[in-house]
Amino acid sequence: MSKVTVFIGDSVTDCGRLIEPPYGDGYVFNIASSGRLSSAIINVGTSGHRLIDLENRWNTDVLAHQPTLVSVAIGINDTWRRYDDNDPTSVEDFENSYRRVLTATKAQGNPELVLCEPFLLEVRDEMNTWREDLDPKIAVVHKMADEFGAKLVPFDQHFNAISNEMAMAELADDGIHPSKLGHQIMADLWLRTVGL
Repeated sequence: MSKVTVFIGDSVTDCGRLIEPPYGDGYVFNIASSGRLSSAIINVGTSGHRLIDLENRWNTDVLAHQPTLVSVAIGINDTWRRYDDNDPTSVEDFENSYRRVLTATKAQGNPELVLCEPFLLEVRDEMNTWREDLDPKIAVVHKMADEFGAKLVPFDQHFNAISNEMAMAELADDGIHPSKLGHQIMADLWLRTVGL
């Protein structure tokens, strides 16, 4: 059986994949360009999406490809919409939705799972309050990784550690969307975590 890796997430994964097909110009492109992932690579990241949006398109965008590896990077919009749109996602809803998509994925061929922490660099003062919403969602990602035997890519932990040595804005000028350097760091960490 041929190997297929599906990357799903929000704008951080999307990175203009429809403008610069098939991978966009972010971390998925860097992973594909490394040549270290010996499989077909499909990027179905979609800007603005939250976990519920991923769940609504999971059958079409993930399961239909019969993946052997699924990489999920989601959660920052679930936090962001609480603060810019007064449209929160509860931790319970986030966890339940995450469990449903992973259960459905495991039931179809038991592919390898890679779960990525959503991340935030507090480049603006008002973002300091976002942690109260984001950190419990990051904890859910850790819980799901344990529950489903997935590899966990600690993007948030890694970026915040690096930000002690360099300006946060060099990694992501708005604290959410990585720079070219930020995407390369993500790709390197992803590959290292997956063992490639």
